[in-house]
Amino acid sequence: MALPILFPFNDCLAVTDTPEKIQEPRLWRDNGWTAKVIKNDDDDGWAVAMTRDGEREPALVGPWTMGRDKKNPKPLDGAAFNTLVKTASEFVRRSEQQLHASLHRSITVTARSERITVSLDIVPDEENPYAVLSAVDDGGASLAEVRVAPSFTLNRSSAVAWAEAGFVRPK
Repeated sequence: MALPILFPFNDCLAVTDTPEKIQEPRLWRDNGWTAKVIKNDDDDGWAVAMTRDGEREPALVGPWTMGRDKKNPKPLDGAAFNTLVKTASEFVRRSEQQLHASLHRSITVTARSERITVSLDIVPDEENPYAVLSAVDDGGASLAEVRVAPSFTLNRSSAVAWAEAGFVRPK
């Protein structure tokens, strides 16, 4: 009978992508978020920092309630943590939507006797930012795509002018 080969270190190599769940009075970690109650440097109060797993900086920092002794913070609990996760998630979602809206614009105009949707997509490259100006017809067929400066202003008149000029690269 052959004996199995045992590797004593296999049990020590438990690799997980999920951080350990923590539920302490000033530190909670669960559901992809960490809430940490911290001293508010601006006054004598307390704040709570909400950090998404894998991020270095908190997504949201807000005031935290004082405890009954008016010196120490109120301990975190499940209900408070869930509310903080919901608030921080909503804040991150709105920030992402705002960033998307600032980088992607689209306008539909009538030019050259047809309805054309002109889009400007800014690529925020740290070294060489640029934007892509594109046009599609009502059927979704691509009419043009050119690279432009990220400072290009897309509005109704610039979209019509670009289409009327035959989609040549704007200056």
